[in-house]
Amino acid sequence: MKNIHVMAGAITDGAGRILVAKRPDHVHQGGLWEFPGGKLEPGETPEQGLARELDEELGIRVRASRPLIRIHHDYGDRHVLLDVWRIEEYAGIPEGREGQPLDWLHPETMDPALFPAADRPIINALRLPSRFLVTGADPRRTDDFLNRLDRALAGGIRLVQLRAHELDDDDYAALAVRAHALCERHGARLLLNRDPHALIGVPRHGLHLTAHTLLNLTERPGKPHDLIGASCHDAAQLAQAARLGLDYALLSPVKPTATHPHAIPLGWPGFAALVDPAHLPVYALGGLTPDDLDQAIRHGAQGIAGIRGFWDA
Repeated sequence: MKNIHVMAGAITDGAGRILVAKRPDHVHQGGLWEFPGGKLEPGETPEQGLARELDEELGIRVRASRPLIRIHHDYGDRHVLLDVWRIEEYAGIPEGREGQPLDWLHPETMDPALFPAADRPIINALRLPSRFLVTGADPRRTDDFLNRLDRALAGGIRLVQLRAHELDDDDYAALAVRAHALCERHGARLLLNRDPHALIGVPRHGLHLTAHTLLNLTERPGKPHDLIGASCHDAAQLAQAARLGLDYALLSPVKPTATHPHAIPLGWPGFAALVDPAHLPVYALGGLTPDDLDQAIRHGAQGIAGIRGFWDA
């Protein structure tokens, strides 16, 4: 089987749209949209190969980039490693130098069916922020809890998991209604961490699954437009999340944590080794603060998730 390392760039304009190009009809996966790039040549670093390909294809000069996600995909006749970087700064105006049609699309409007299968986790990664808040104590002190949430949202948090295991289903639902209103006001998304059967009629933007729930599922839960993710701690759980078509995973613990003092930390090398074949965006979790964000991204993370790092800031 042929192994191909492909570099691709997620190029953003001032309106938050991403540049896509249409593949020629006569090539593999022809007629589908893709993120611009091409094969890494022997002896090139990823940065060098990406810069060369985007210069040749689009006539732009990359000035700053960072890793976004790596996707391994088996097409049957070939194995592709799609190494995607977010282009943060470039010079020039992109044009289809090889005659390929170009378009600018918001990630939320991208139709995964119009892209190669390997590109679909990339679309999820582009739709997700780099910071993910897991709510902390104490949900029984409702006003204080919601004030903390409001401050975090005002500080730029756009993805929230409502973690409140101390509450019964009725109290959790009542808190979710108020938390959802806050998230809506700030343009953020609220994910509910509870048995989906207990959430009928409760407003939400998606669900977050425990590792136990994840391993007992045979199909993706929730509503069609729910954002669905899960807590994971090993390769088997990450593989299950990918099989179910989940949108993201949390992988923990990266560092020692006060909440799980007996858990053995993965460390950054262990985290990176599990994330590389994961086939979906993965957040680093466990003992992290906002200062760990750059290191997390360098080790393959979508970003960082945190309770104390964001809730108590």
